[in-house]
Amino acid sequence: MKNHLRALRDEHGWSQGELAERLEVSRQTVNALETGKYDPSLPLAFRIARLFGRSIEDVFVPDEP
Repeated sequence: MKNHLRALRDEHGWSQGELAERLEVSRQTVNALETGKYDPSLPLAFRIARLFGRSIEDVFVPDEP
């Protein structure tokens, strides 16, 4: 699944480590999310969207079938 996580993180001037702390996940998890190697759980997707004040659809773009 594609996402806009890196762009949103950059807008806030946060490092991957800072975002990881805010989400209570590891920096490696943030990196895997940004590179598309990992799709977040639904609770994590909601936390990410809430943190940035966006809807889940504004952060995550589902792959086309």
